[in-house]
Amino acid sequence: MAHEGPGTITGALADAGVAVRTVRLDRDEPVPSADDLGGLVVMGGPMGVHDEAGHWWIGPERDLLRRSVAAGLPVLGVCLGAQQLAAALGAEVTTGPVEEVGAGRVELTAQGRRDPVLGPEYRGLSGTDVPCLQWHRDTFALPDGSVHLAATRMFPHQAFRVGGRVYGFQFHVEVDETLAAGWRPLLPPGVTLPAAAVARVADVGRRVLGRFVDVALAPSGVSA
Repeated sequence: MAHEGPGTITGALADAGVAVRTVRLDRDEPVPSADDLGGLVVMGGPMGVHDEAGHWWIGPERDLLRRSVAAGLPVLGVCLGAQQLAAALGAEVTTGPVEEVGAGRVELTAQGRRDPVLGPEYRGLSGTDVPCLQWHRDTFALPDGSVHLAATRMFPHQAFRVGGRVYGFQFHVEVDETLAAGWRPLLPPGVTLPAAAVARVADVGRRVLGRFVDVALAPSGVSA
């Protein structure tokens, strides 16, 4: 969706000299083949994993994620993209009791604190949490064999890693002020995105996403 675009992910890839192709499935652009990709990033949207009747591309996108993981490609799923990734790997996606939306933080698990993308020493920061933005109600179980990386009290499955180069983030760290400006008119009543919070997320997000690109470009990523 237009208001859930790649944000600072594009800059992190461009800084590494990676060519980026944006595919808008919501505009009926064709789903690419995993054979034609060097990596895959799947973003969010207001629809859900189970809304295939109204969105033809949800099933094919999930199949693309499955094939990309099987091919050993680096993969990042964000929000709906993380739910799609979890479902593609056989995990259940369900609707939570409440909506989680606005500026906040995710707490890193013990394995998350050692993770080369999310861990504080790799982000050049102290502390065991990551500032982020949230906007979801659906959630996922952890795929078999995955590494649990982050949690919140309301939604304990916030991030996971599969193998060395496949990540799912329920939360958003790719949002900068430009992307946030597109979100604000659509937010639920009473929810705000203060400029200072967005700036903090964007700063940390650039470090996280830069590390993801580093891991994605490494020959074998990190060990599980």
